Amino acid sequence: MIYSLRGKIIAKELGFTAIECGGVGYGCRISYHTGAQLGNIGDEAFLYTYLYIREDVVELFGFAEQQELSCFKLLISVSGVGPKAATAILSDVTPERFAFLVASGDSKAFTRTKGIGAKTAQRIVLELKDKISSEALSGSVSEDAVRIANIQGGAVSDSVTEAIEALLVLGYSQGEVAPIIAKLDPSLPTQDLIKETLRIISSK
Repeated sequence: MIYSLRGKIIAKELGFTAIECGGVGYGCRISYHTGAQLGNIGDEAFLYTYLYIREDVVELFGFAEQQELSCFKLLISVSGVGPKAATAILSDVTPERFAFLVASGDSKAFTRTKGIGAKTAQRIVLELKDKISSEALSGSVSEDAVRIANIQGGAVSDSVTEAIEALLVLGYSQGEVAPIIAKLDPSLPTQDLIKETLRIISSK
């Protein structure tokens, strides 16, 4: 598995870049979002990567941020959404915006991406909304839950724990999300906590 690349940019065009590492050039499909964050040819760059292998297709995809990689993995888990469609979606929306659209159930926004029809957009929301709201990372939020409980003056609610877990699934760090969630109303449903946290993150 190729987890990441760090090296010199030897090629760059719309939706593609090549990074030279140890004398070997690795070609990566990238979103416009990642492309905008890369430097010019000759500059050093770092990318998280995902190696996609299916039958006779082997492609490497690159991401400037871990959040974008997490969103990419979620998207290609949806039936009917391949890596090219996932990259196209992430070219049109930032990882923060993507997570917000899924959490809020706004499937129509995804149809603005070329090649994504209404049915596919609905599947994205239906299949990922549950993952984002309920996928657990066992034991990883216990310390933050205690801190939040102390700040809020009581036992941490299930919705707070689930919201932290869901945001970690999307690639956000505990340090990013816990301080924000600690200031929100713990009685809010999980989805509302996620949406409000993402709104605050994207507004910074």
